[in-house]
Amino acid sequence: MKIADCEIKTAKGGLPKSLWESYSAFANCYGGVIILGVRENEDGGFSTTGLTDEAKLRKDFWDTIHNVTKVSENLLSDDDVRTYKIGNDTVKVIMVPSASREQKPIYINNDMFKGTFRRNWEGDYHCTPNEVRAMLRDQTEQTMDMKVLGDWSIDDLNKETVQAYRNMHRSWKPGHVWGMLKDEEYLRNIGAAAFSKEDGRLRPTAAGMLMFGNEYNIVREFPEYFLDYRETLDPTIRWTDRLQSSSGEWSGNVFDFYFRVYNKMAKDIKVPFKLVGGERVDDTPIHKALREALANCLVNTDFYLPRGVVIKKDNQKVILENPGYIRTGKIQMRRGGESDPRNKTLMKMFNLINIGERAGSGVPDIFRTWEEEGFEEPIIEERYGDAARTSLILPLVEKQAKKTSEITVRNKENAIKQAKKTMENRKLILEFIKMNGDSKTSEIAERIQLSESRTRAILGEMVAEGKIGTSGETKRKTYFLMR
Repeated sequence: MKIADCEIKTAKGGLPKSLWESYSAFANCYGGVIILGVRENEDGGFSTTGLTDEAKLRKDFWDTIHNVTKVSENLLSDDDVRTYKIGNDTVKVIMVPSASREQKPIYINNDMFKGTFRRNWEGDYHCTPNEVRAMLRDQTEQTMDMKVLGDWSIDDLNKETVQAYRNMHRSWKPGHVWGMLKDEEYLRNIGAAAFSKEDGRLRPTAAGMLMFGNEYNIVREFPEYFLDYRETLDPTIRWTDRLQSSSGEWSGNVFDFYFRVYNKMAKDIKVPFKLVGGERVDDTPIHKALREALANCLVNTDFYLPRGVVIKKDNQKVILENPGYIRTGKIQMRRGGESDPRNKTLMKMFNLINIGERAGSGVPDIFRTWEEEGFEEPIIEERYGDAARTSLILPLVEKQAKKTSEITVRNKENAIKQAKKTMENRKLILEFIKMNGDSKTSEIAERIQLSESRTRAILGEMVAEGKIGTSGETKRKTYFLMR
């Protein structure tokens, strides 16, 4: 059986080789369960096969997982590996946790680039070298945007963008101590510049270049850098509006992209009439959520990966896509409370002008706003591979409310259908046993075309009611008509 978080293996001949591929795959994703001593039947059900020598298998497992030439790191404790008795068979359950980003990649056979696996709906797959490099980049506390760019000078930054940022910072914090600093010192304080260890001169950081540089300079450090906004409000037109960082018509940097795109995203949002201190307030929770979503997208982008940042808007939704998987994991991202941006300096610079949520509550706030506004729930999608991507889909349509009465009627109809089907199956069971005499569960299940587990449940009810009898042990149990 191959599903997202469970792998079943018979293990009749000892530890299967594919066990370690699954261990690596689960550890590099969201964890999962490996079950040894069970097989999937042709009808989709499961049956135990047992373990030939459980004691030897247990020893082989722990010897192997502690062997660094076979497995790069053991994430398991004794409590993560459990043995159960099911009938006469023994099965072993291995609960693999998700590795932290500092531990990834978890690989096998002493080969990081050929022995790293991840999980998708089809099973375990080999990670490409680019995926492995992305995991290595995410290991360190020094995020990629902190790198000092020794080939550039402060003069290579776009001065108009720097001044626009400084003006915004002054508006938000009029008395800030950095307000009177010269540009060089100011850029150093916000993380956009740092002294090079090679020549001791003040140079732009990667964050400074991304935020304030010109696109033609940015792509020399980040060859895959690309920012794209696509708007389709008229289905007869391919794009009603489009903005690209590579157009040459504007700077193409992250700061200018943010404000140009936010204004396009927000321009059709209905603004309720509200007065504060006699002045109209045009900012709403939806506007704040859109700003948070856009900033979150940019500060979590892996700018070394292909396809770039893509923001898409139509009449039904806004989609924000960025290269890179979710560092905290999709569940933690939805839950909030843990901030781990891929570009910490970019986040700091956004925070200094009152954009973005540093406490890790940004995404939960977006979900809460969408709930309060009556929109359909946002969707988080994550894709792996060379072009790993994270997508946040924000529907702009209201939820379809279902009346309680309609749900009640539907539930009653389903219950009636289920009861009718069960009665038909009971009748078929009685007819089969009458014609064939003592019968096994598997034989009856095949006749009435029902799973063995459901057939066994119905048989149990009929035994309790005295309609049929049973004899024999669990594996050899048969059912007969009561006389």
